[in-house]
Formats: sequence, C-alpha cells, structure tokens
Amino acid sequence: MPFAASDWHTALRDAARRFAEHEIAPLAAELDETERYPADLYRRLAEAGLFGISVPEVLGGAGADALAYALVMEELSRGYASVADQVGLVELLGTLLTQHGTQDQQEHYLRPLLRAERRCAYALTEAEAGSDLAGLRSQARRRGEGWVLNGAKLWIHNAPVADFAAVLARTDPAAGHRGMSIFLVDLEAPGVTRDRKEHKMGQRASPVGGLRFEDVALPAEALLGQEGRGFHMMMSVLDKGRIGIAALALGILQAALEDSIDYAKQRKQFGQAIAEFQAVQWMIADMARDAHAARLMVHHAAQRLDAGERATVEASMAKSFASDAAVARTADAVQIHGGSGYIRGVRVERLYRDAKITQIYEGTNQIQRMIVARSLLA
Repeated sequence: MPFAASDWHTALRDAARRFAEHEIAPLAAELDETERYPADLYRRLAEAGLFGISVPEVLGGAGADALAYALVMEELSRGYASVADQVGLVELLGTLLTQHGTQDQQEHYLRPLLRAERRCAYALTEAEAGSDLAGLRSQARRRGEGWVLNGAKLWIHNAPVADFAAVLARTDPAAGHRGMSIFLVDLEAPGVTRDRKEHKMGQRASPVGGLRFEDVALPAEALLGQEGRGFHMMMSVLDKGRIGIAALALGILQAALEDSIDYAKQRKQFGQAIAEFQAVQWMIADMARDAHAARLMVHHAAQRLDAGERATVEASMAKSFASDAAVARTADAVQIHGGSGYIRGVRVERLYRDAKITQIYEGTNQIQRMIVARSLLA
C-alpha cells in the first residue's frame, strides 16, 4: 500500500481480498459466459459490509472513506470486474442518497440498497447525451403537486434488473445545466419500459440496457435534493466515481500481472522458462511499473478527497492512466500467454475484454484529458 494507511484500512483491504479470492474468483468464468446477475453473491457482499463503503454507519454503510473505497474496488476487481462495478454503482447512489436524500428516501431506497434487497440504476446517458449532458432530452414537467416524466435512456448499468433508478431529467429546458433535476423512479411504475439487454464485449455479468419513460407519474417526494440542482449533484459524485473506476482498472491490471508472472515461470520454450527471455521480462516489468504508478495516483486522489480538498484533476489523471494501462498491459498479458491467452476460459483473455470499458465509462479518457488540460491552461 504506497500511501500510509491505518490498520483499519489494511484489515478492510485484506477482507475484500479474501472475499474476492474465495467467493468471486471461482464464479468469474461462469458469470462471464452466462452473463448472469449473481444476486446471492451481492447479498453476501452486503452481509460482509462491502456495500456503501463511505456511507455513514447510522445509515447502514461501512462509514469509511474514499481511500477504503479504492482499496476495496481494486481487490474485488482482481476477482471479477463486473462485481466491483456493482459495488461502485451502489457507492455512487449511496453517496447521492446520503448527501441529498430525505429521511423517507433513505429508508425506502438507501437502506434496502445497502442490504442488497433492492437494485439500483444510475440513468444519465441518452442517444444525444453521453459525455455532453447538454444534449439531455428527458423532461419532467409539473402536474399538480407531482411530476410527469418522459424520455429515454440507453446503456444504463443495471437497467435490466434494477428496482429503481436515479434519473436525470430537464425540469426547466431554458435554464441549461441549472434546469436539470434528479428523480427516484420505481421501474415497475406504469409508463416505464425496459429496452433489450445489451450483450457486451466485457464485464458481461454487469447488465446494461435502455429505459423508456412515457408519461410516468411521479409524486413530489420522487425529487432527490433541490429542483434544478441535478446536474451539479451528479457531478459532485464523479470524482469519487472516477477514483473507483481507476481502482477497478488497477485490479484488472494487477490480476494480469500476477497471471503473467505465474505463466512465465511455468511455460518452457527452447529448453527454458519463458521468464528467462528479456522480451517477456520487459513486458512484466512494464506491468509492474504501471500498476505501481496507478496505485500511487489512485491513493493520492482518494486521500485528497478525504482531506476535503478538490480532487477533480487528480481523479481524472488516475482514471485515464489506470484504464489506459489496464488495456495496454492486459494486451501484453495475452501476448505472454501466446495462443493460450487468446482462448476463452483463460483468465487473461477475459481481463483483456474487461479492461476496455474502463477507458469509456465514467467519462471517456478523452474527456479526462480535457479536464486536466483545461485546469493547467486556465
């Protein structure tokens, strides 16, 4: 652990590592093949206190900090990135509900979410609004004391299985970013339709699909936080979200490094282990270097957040570096494994596929570079 951390952090990391090794890793190949949502596994995760890492204990969370969250995400991702991705989703929704939810909303949504009794979705992306939320078209207009929601979302994590979603919609189309609000929408409500489940290249047990809202009647209490503050509320959790994805990418990279070292020591060519060949040694050295650098960046960004400092640039650098490294070095891991690395069922093949999405979601790496550059050039 590059940065100084408490014994409590170390114990939490070790608990997450044991859970990943004993509960997650043995299921990873089957989950990848079948795209199954492992509800029983998530219930065990919740019982182990690994949902809502930074949610206060009084609300049902672990009451930890961003560094603890990063440590847990890395370890769970070593087991299987789809599972870590679910923990990250719960963390973001849990943070929103902790910071902005009413007591009734916390009782109805947050506590059951942290017990894995309800499943959530985070519904931002639309056909014209991905990296650029200015293109958002979903609208909620007032009707009596409540609202009526119309619009469509796509590529929404958990849409095929979620019980409720935090939906970003325009409530004042003329007000730009200041005219967006967040609504908590029960997905069995009349007017809600789920589009088909997408079949992804990687992280296949993390279900993704679309949601449509046609004249969905929402009560006044469906509004999360203040009207018109939805965009700012969503943005406020993105630094933590990007630290989480950076840690997830780091976990993929770490798993690829460990498998590559083991394979290089065992595989023999030309009468010796391929670990003796300089070309293989250099690839493994690059993996170890990038994993170490990514870990330093992730922990630094997390500790800035925990100190109450702004961590936007550090989170963007950590997310873009760790995910780029994960993609590049899992490709090296496949190369080290040779033909076997290209075969389904060999872990590095899955790690290679799982890594790619980390460059895209939670803000593409091109967006992360824009954030860093604008900060430097301002």
